[in-house]
Amino acid sequence: MTQRFITREWKSSKSPGASVVTLVMLGFFLTVVAPGTAFALHRVDRRHRILRHLRSILWNPMFRPSHDSLLRQNEEIDRIDLPRIQDDAELEALKATGALVPIEESESLKIERGLDPSRRYCRPWTRDFVTDLSEVYYRQFHSQIQVNSAVRTVKGQKKLRRHNRNAAPAEGDTASSHLAGVTVDLQRRGLSKDEIRFIERYLFYLNALGLVEPEEERRHWCFHVMVSDRYKDWRQTQTIFPHSPVEEPVNAPAIGTATSMTAAN
Repeated sequence: MTQRFITREWKSSKSPGASVVTLVMLGFFLTVVAPGTAFALHRVDRRHRILRHLRSILWNPMFRPSHDSLLRQNEEIDRIDLPRIQDDAELEALKATGALVPIEESESLKIERGLDPSRRYCRPWTRDFVTDLSEVYYRQFHSQIQVNSAVRTVKGQKKLRRHNRNAAPAEGDTASSHLAGVTVDLQRRGLSKDEIRFIERYLFYLNALGLVEPEEERRHWCFHVMVSDRYKDWRQTQTIFPHSPVEEPVNAPAIGTATSMTAAN
């Protein structure tokens, strides 16, 4: 715009005096208008930085995603000696043997509408966990918990990574635990503070026992929960000695979480 203005004014000049006027106007524009524009852009950029900082302060979940958490999830999968499901053929074979079981909707549990029915499967103990949590949650709030994601394949995870760089890798020590069928993502968006706090307390209790490894994902606003096969044995004891989630939320340090998972190995 500035270049067109200068060219237009320069071509319209008929005398040396007019050229002087044009140069004066150009100087005025550069000293007054242009710095103002730059200052305005600087203000906008500074405001965005402040908003990002405030959001990072306000986002203070009990189970913040971390590299260490991904390592713990994969260490647990390796301990159980579960395969990372490579493709649909392997997925269907595991369904046929009962190694993967269907997650079904109920009075206390619903499934995200867009989740492919072929992916609404998980390990039996993971389904037990989802069933138990959803029933307790329903008794408390008379509302359903929603499953957003469950089992995935390596092939599918690679495809997901192409348009979502925040997704966990499909291979390596930090690969997505969805690939072993032990993990579910539960809807967090739209829940009240009391509802979120209730789920956090519930997960904290099980995490302290080394039964789950949870993360609260910010991008998709969900509870990502990997469930250990130890959950099935612990669950059987609850018919005799029932336990309840801790009364008050406590921020567990990462080292404490890692210790609880490792100590049970």
